[in-house]
Amino acid sequence: MLVLKDQFWVVVVESKKTALSIWSALPQTLAYLMANPQPEQPSFALMTNGDDSVFVKLTRDQGGQYSVSRVFAALTSNQELYGILQVLKRISQVMESE
Repeated sequence: MLVLKDQFWVVVVESKKTALSIWSALPQTLAYLMANPQPEQPSFALMTNGDDSVFVKLTRDQGGQYSVSRVFAALTSNQELYGILQVLKRISQVMESE
């Protein structure tokens, strides 16, 4: 796990089994995001198992609401990798503005 500015978490699912779904990391990722020391700001995470990547956003208003992106499969095409980089760029812009 990597944490940047207490606002962006990277959660890597490590397994010898390639069949392990990226979604198995969601409960742990949400637990990490709930630990954000700045609950008034949204928290972001990137879950990846090496093949698939999913972004998660958590806001703590109304008891906590989270949303997830579509699954990005970076190894399938350059367009997928470009999509991941676009989301990371947008998250960095949001973090800089707060």
